[in-house]
Amino acid sequence: MKHLLDTTDDELKQWLEERGLPKYRAAQIRRWAYTGRAGSFDDMTDLPRELREKLAAEFTLFTGKVVAHKQADDGTEKLLLEWPDAHRIECVLIREGKRRTICISTQVGCAMGCVFCASGLDGVARNLTTGEIVEQMLQLNRLQTAEERLSNVVVMGMGEPLANLDRLLPALDQATRPDGLGIGGRHVTISTVGLPPAMDRLTELHTNYHLAVSLHAPNDELRTEIVPVNKSITIQAVIDAADRFFADNGRRLTFEYVLLGELNDRPEHARELVAILRGRTALLNVIPYNPVAGLPYREPSHKAQERFLEILRDGGLNVQVRTRKGDQIDAACGQLRRSMPGEPQVVALAMPRG
Repeated sequence: MKHLLDTTDDELKQWLEERGLPKYRAAQIRRWAYTGRAGSFDDMTDLPRELREKLAAEFTLFTGKVVAHKQADDGTEKLLLEWPDAHRIECVLIREGKRRTICISTQVGCAMGCVFCASGLDGVARNLTTGEIVEQMLQLNRLQTAEERLSNVVVMGMGEPLANLDRLLPALDQATRPDGLGIGGRHVTISTVGLPPAMDRLTELHTNYHLAVSLHAPNDELRTEIVPVNKSITIQAVIDAADRFFADNGRRLTFEYVLLGELNDRPEHARELVAILRGRTALLNVIPYNPVAGLPYREPSHKAQERFLEILRDGGLNVQVRTRKGDQIDAACGQLRRSMPGEPQVVALAMPRG
């Protein structure tokens, strides 16, 4: 059976036409799938029963099974989804004031090898399909009340997004379409460890998305220790590609820096960061490490954090510290998947509240 969310508009219209059904039904199906929060084809109540039965016989709407649904006191909710091939991924809904941000994954696991990250501990198994990426958005959308509306998408979950651009970009098209989730392109951020050829491809496509580049170190020796893929890339190549993206896109760049206690949080590291980032229209997002069971890395001390941030700000950088969300529910990327090995205990998906 085909995943409906992997089906293009033209393919769906052709499918309808081949069965002697009017093409305008495609728009109705889309509305239910992308904005109607339908959980099944039976929920598409303005479609003829015969059409609903035909759809159910040939398509699946949701292919992922929710094997865990966790909620934190701060409003963060995390889903662990299992696909039919038994691979699992994570996605998160984050509530901050009126903002509703979803964080989605692009791969099962990750091949980048960042030493502090739970997502890549077992390597990468496969890319997610466009439909699987879209499905995460819809599953998270269904967790909201009727009064809530998704406002932002961050592609910062499991996997390296730029290693799966061919499937990610069509999924983001669905998220930003008025007859999709209706999220403006300016409210979409793609995170990358820094793959210059793929960054240049994104530049050439003239997208209006934001780009967040994960640095995690201010020099090649330390970055290669923390982000092994840097050995064949170099920080300068990453920053040059980011500059080309900004020159075309015009949107402020974000550089991300996970602060690891006694590894990359020293004053000299902060001064090196100032030297390589000063003068750019960019935000430096400093992220105190969220500890992962079984890994030796730890959160920096409060004193080290304050000194690090002071040097950055005195150096003229635009800095923010990312607020930790969802600590109670293993919300850091890859944590929940690793905390639930073996056969899943199926947890029913929470229906929209309100």
